[in-house]
Amino acid sequence: MTAIPKLQPTRRAAKVVRRRQLIDAAIESIAKRGLGDTTLSHVSNTAGLSQGIVNLHFTNKENLLNETLKHLRGEYERNWRAALEKAPEGPAGKLAALLKSDYQANVSNKKKLAVWFAFWGEAKSRPTYKKISQERMTDYTEILEELLTQLIKEGGYSDINITSMTEGITAMADGLWLNILISACGFNRSDAEKVMLQYLRQAFPKHKDTFY
Repeated sequence: MTAIPKLQPTRRAAKVVRRRQLIDAAIESIAKRGLGDTTLSHVSNTAGLSQGIVNLHFTNKENLLNETLKHLRGEYERNWRAALEKAPEGPAGKLAALLKSDYQANVSNKKKLAVWFAFWGEAKSRPTYKKISQERMTDYTEILEELLTQLIKEGGYSDINITSMTEGITAMADGLWLNILISACGFNRSDAEKVMLQYLRQAFPKHKDTFY
């Protein structure tokens, strides 16, 4: 008797591929046009798929945008977690790896940054965007604070408020992203990383050789 081929895994894989095509196309369109001017037609044309496929996978534009932001959030988290796994032992090495991961091409190229800032610009009036954007930093901030606590203890640094430093570093990271996006003088990912590492060398002079 001829075995009946199992098609379900193939269909499931095809669904994942299609969804990713559409999310990638949404990123392209948002980076080019912004959230408001992006349409399902733009997305389907960019992906080389029919608009019916977009409707099948996401139902409407808002669902597509929500899933696009979730994709970016997940990509960002996977990136910094992978960087930590490869980092040397000790809080200084891990801190350097964590913060340098913000300037890797897959998460902070100008196209991705344009999309992040497009969503952040709407976060005040769109609770879903605000929630997903905040989730991007929840575990990151917890790890950052933990590493700073360990580093301060290891180096015997005094007069450092961990909460303030955590907030300052995350604010600086967002500001450096913005500078990469809008700078008229060619400020790039490498420049941003150098700025962040210089700050760490000044804040933690006993560990400065790690922050290069």
